[in-house]
Amino acid sequence: MRLTAFTDYSLRVLIYLAARPERRATVSEICSAFDVKPNHLTKVVHHLAKCGWVATVRGKGGGLTLALPAEEILIGRVVRDTEGAVTPAECFATEKSDTCAIVRNCRLKGVLAEAVNAFYAVLDRYTLADITRNREVLAQVLHIPRAVNG
Repeated sequence: MRLTAFTDYSLRVLIYLAARPERRATVSEICSAFDVKPNHLTKVVHHLAKCGWVATVRGKGGGLTLALPAEEILIGRVVRDTEGAVTPAECFATEKSDTCAIVRNCRLKGVLAEAVNAFYAVLDRYTLADITRNREVLAQVLHIPRAVNG
């Protein structure tokens, strides 16, 4: 299964914020760290905020922070929120758009559904904290400065 760029960028934003959770980051900083265009990341950040993963503060001194502790952010839940309905094959789509001749007699759909469930079962075992235990290294690689008061 391949994740969309939207999910990839969403996970990158969360990793960036988890690397230095004591400070606010800007979209511009994150774009610079990952060499991503601001228009892509702005949509991602808006979605993450809407889903409750990221908190945003506007104005001078504003920026982004994690809305929850990294220990409470399940990777599987984030991927579900950003990927939407998983359709690994045409037969997972609505009946109107399914043109496969063997759809009513095919057993592949069950196998693919099992695979998707297994994929999410693995992701559900990990939190953002689990994948950012090397926070100091991540902060250095991404050139994230320490908080002014931290």
